[in-house]
Amino acid sequence: MNHLLLIGNLGTTEIIIVAIIVLLLFGGKKIPELMKGLGKGIKNFKEGVKGIEDDIKAEDTTTNNNPGK
Repeated sequence: MNHLLLIGNLGTTEIIIVAIIVLLLFGGKKIPELMKGLGKGIKNFKEGVKGIEDDIKAEDTTTNNNPGK
């Protein structure tokens, strides 16, 4: 399993080149802020998906308990 998720067939050299370009574009001080924001966004997305799944399960439970409706 030599592939990373969403990266495809990029090798080590290509990943290093991309990292250097990102470092040059954003600077060393801005990258931690970007990663922190990305992490918060992913966390909020997962919480939203979990909330929707919980609502669906609760609705299924309610529907199964009241088959006459």
